[in-house]
Amino acid sequence: MSNEPFAKMHSRNIDIVMKLTQVSLDNTKRLMALQAETARNLFEDSVNNARALTETKDPEAALALRARFAQDASQKMVDAMRRMTDLTTEAHTEFNSLLSQQMADASQEITDALKKMMATSGLPFGSEDPFVAMQKAFSAARDTFEQISKVSTTAFAAPAASGKGGKSK
Repeated sequence: MSNEPFAKMHSRNIDIVMKLTQVSLDNTKRLMALQAETARNLFEDSVNNARALTETKDPEAALALRARFAQDASQKMVDAMRRMTDLTTEAHTEFNSLLSQQMADASQEITDALKKMMATSGLPFGSEDPFVAMQKAFSAARDTFEQISKVSTTAFAAPAASGKGGKSK
């Protein structure tokens, strides 16, 4: 039996690793851009707020402005955190999708390759029994991964969903 099927699987594994790396890099870029935008906006707001406070002569008005500025800054930070959560959830979902597909594809490829190997091995025992056991093991591993994926997706989505519903202005 040639190593060609395993070489193809290895090549596809490298491709999926490259895709996962790209998803990670893209998400990191989006998060960094969001953080830079948030920091720039908060800095600009603080400069404008400082100017407004220096122009205010009434102490009560200055106090009210400070309270409003603090509330606005807090809201902007909460909004930024929601957007970060959304970006992270999207990346997590894409990761899970890519990994689930890869696991299904790899399981089928390994199954096919081992089926060919067992058919040509000339083993004296019926090769169907070990093959069936191996298929069950792959199926159980795939099912376990899918369950973990669903639970983690739900866990990541829950904070984002609860944050969107509680938004007020």
